[in-house]
Amino acid sequence: MARRASGYEVEVTEGAIRVRRAGKTLTIPAAPPDAESDEDADFVVRLDDLDHWDAPDDETPIDIDELQKILDAVEKQLEKHGLSVDFD
Repeated sequence: MARRASGYEVEVTEGAIRVRRAGKTLTIPAAPPDAESDEDADFVVRLDDLDHWDAPDDETPIDIDELQKILDAVEKQLEKHGLSVDFD
């Protein structure tokens, strides 16, 4: 399932969420919620892991404004498929 939102293409697979923009790719590991968590989210995204694009663009940092756009695109794509995400 892939969809473009605001120039970001979001693809959701069983093990990851891939975001592409302007030839760059960001692979976000999609962790299941902790068993002890009160959250009902289908996916948990660890924000501390999202600081650079994937290789060969791994020297390119993701600034806070771009990160917010990425998170918005991910959330919209998951919502379209009846899934929820928690950003931790």
